Amino acid sequence: MLDIKFVRENPEIVKENIKKKFQDYKLGLVDEVIQLDQSRRESQQEADGLRASRKTLSKEIGTLMAAKKKDEADAIKQQVIDNAVRLEALEELERSVAEKINEIMMQIPSIIHDSVPIGKDDSENVELEQYGDPFVPAYEIPYHTDIMKRFDGIDIESAAKVAGNGFYYLMGDIARLHSAVISYARDFMIDRGFTYCIPPYMIRGDVVAGVMSFAEMESMMYKIEGEDLYLIGTSEHSMIGKYIDSIIQEDTLPHALTSYSPCFRKEKGAHGIEERGVYRIHQFEKQEMVVVCKPEDSMAWYDKLWQHTVDLFVTLDVPIRTLECCSGDLADLKVKSVDIEAWSPRQQKYFEVGSCSNLGDAQARRLKIRYVGEEGKGYVHTLNNTVVAPPRMLIAFLENNLNADGSVSIPVALRPYMGNKTAILPK
Repeated sequence: MLDIKFVRENPEIVKENIKKKFQDYKLGLVDEVIQLDQSRRESQQEADGLRASRKTLSKEIGTLMAAKKKDEADAIKQQVIDNAVRLEALEELERSVAEKINEIMMQIPSIIHDSVPIGKDDSENVELEQYGDPFVPAYEIPYHTDIMKRFDGIDIESAAKVAGNGFYYLMGDIARLHSAVISYARDFMIDRGFTYCIPPYMIRGDVVAGVMSFAEMESMMYKIEGEDLYLIGTSEHSMIGKYIDSIIQEDTLPHALTSYSPCFRKEKGAHGIEERGVYRIHQFEKQEMVVVCKPEDSMAWYDKLWQHTVDLFVTLDVPIRTLECCSGDLADLKVKSVDIEAWSPRQQKYFEVGSCSNLGDAQARRLKIRYVGEEGKGYVHTLNNTVVAPPRMLIAFLENNLNADGSVSIPVALRPYMGNKTAILPK
């Protein structure tokens, strides 16, 4: 969320940013919120004047009463009463206008970084770099659920009976491989200096509103009936929420955290035939990175975060590429974002397995997360990045490590988490 002062003083910059995100329908919100802000400030000024006059008028009443000028004192008493009624009306007006301003400000997108490419949607995202050699073997790579079934590793049919579509049972070596990847990712990030955390899997509505846009909330979040609680769509939500309404000492920054959690998502809408199986499901697990830092450090941290994910995938023998998100593909709170895509030898193309985002001070302003130190104070910047998110990462792993005989090779880095096996064999 932007600073209202910035919007008031730079309306054309804000409008140009909206145009870059191809959200022209929001242009009118800028003028509307500026008018509301002017109205609020005028009301505040009048209310402050009435509050200041209250003490003066009270003294005047006392003086007149002492001089036995009752009629004049009564007239001023009536003025005090009228002022009190007016003040109450102004305070109510301030509250309603402030709510409307906040509602609009939460719809105005963050100012994107100057380096973000301009484009309407994800079809105009820009490839940055490839890591590893994408290959297509001479033998067939089956669909990922067919690979898993060779190991008796997945049961979607039973899960549908128990929970409906979008769920699955993982079993045997496939379930162990899933957990091994998560555990390896956890230790990988701990070794790189991140503090490991397991967060709450439910968060309150004020935290949800603080970490994401209305559109994201509607399409992603499951609400607990009768409670002010939502199931998290990613641990980033509760990790950032950890700092709500807090002041952090500058000398303790940055806070670099890696968190594990299950994730729950509605995944509304049609997503294409390649997203059957376990591409898009309602429940999955993920290892995440979250950083809270000073504003001047956030872009350096952004580059560090996505590089960590690149390094991890390289150790697992999965070719990947980084893809810069264009302006139209950025969620409203994001300043800059890069997707990590893994190579699919079956599809002979890359597909998304994670993303790294710098959200500037957008979440911090919404959640009132500030820092203070000898050099000043302000809002922190927040960043997040996927370390690994099975089962998508698991799909990429199986396809890229599948051998002609149907076995799946286990890279050296993962073997300690798989009982030192060099491969798993189909049943």
